[in-house]
Amino acid sequence: MEIRKSPLKYILLLCLLTGIVIASCKKQNVDTTTVNLPVVSAYLIPGQSISVKLYKQKDLTDTAVYGSPITGQQLSLSDGSSTVKLTESAKGTYTYSDLSFLVAGKTYTLTFNYLTFAVSAKTVMPAKPQNFATQYTGITVTSSSSGPNSTLDTLDRMTWSNPDSLNHILVFNNDDGIAFSLNSFGNNSKPNFEVNTNQKSVYYITPNIFPYYGHYHVVLLSVNQEYIDLLKSNTSSANSNNLSNTPTNIVNGYGIFTAMQSDTLKFNVLD
Repeated sequence: MEIRKSPLKYILLLCLLTGIVIASCKKQNVDTTTVNLPVVSAYLIPGQSISVKLYKQKDLTDTAVYGSPITGQQLSLSDGSSTVKLTESAKGTYTYSDLSFLVAGKTYTLTFNYLTFAVSAKTVMPAKPQNFATQYTGITVTSSSSGPNSTLDTLDRMTWSNPDSLNHILVFNNDDGIAFSLNSFGNNSKPNFEVNTNQKSVYYITPNIFPYYGHYHVVLLSVNQEYIDLLKSNTSSANSNNLSNTPTNIVNGYGIFTAMQSDTLKFNVLD
């Protein structure tokens, strides 16, 4: 089994899949106290440059994935003892590149002024997952043993240390995409998916969770409650793209400002 630090592209994919929910918030009424609030999307990850994206809310008739970017803002980020200024590196994207600024256990506060609103958000950097491991480097699954009606036999288990019952997410990224469908059930599924581990320290691998054969990178993320709330909102509703049912931890805004840490291992699903 090969265990290594999470590749950047897999974390960015996760943030894109989840962030699309909050970035596409739509205007619900004509109340100017709500429709003018900004949408924030930020995931703080040690070892990566800080990036905060700002969007306007979308009109109900807007078919674009994201609202238009909010430019020209002055964003500050504090770790409780020092404050740094973010630079607008692209339209609506504000960055800070000192990798030493993000440290486990610290509380980070984002602040900026937009129109007449004082916008702010807080999050805590969780500790890096510990002792992430799997019993086997892969499993063998036949088409007859998988699918929604298959027998839920345990083929493997993934474990990690979690004595305080903290929040963790497992992200399964298939490097082969949809090239090798495991069964007809998989044809309507995405090759990459994430699982809420419900504050446990073990995840049991059964035949029906994989829609495709292939080589997987499995990312274990330690996350905060605001991310769990957003994930639950995304999976519990066919359409989470409205302000009434999408949770947020932004004061005078919508979206998410959160932090996470990760570890990664390789895993194969074979025929």
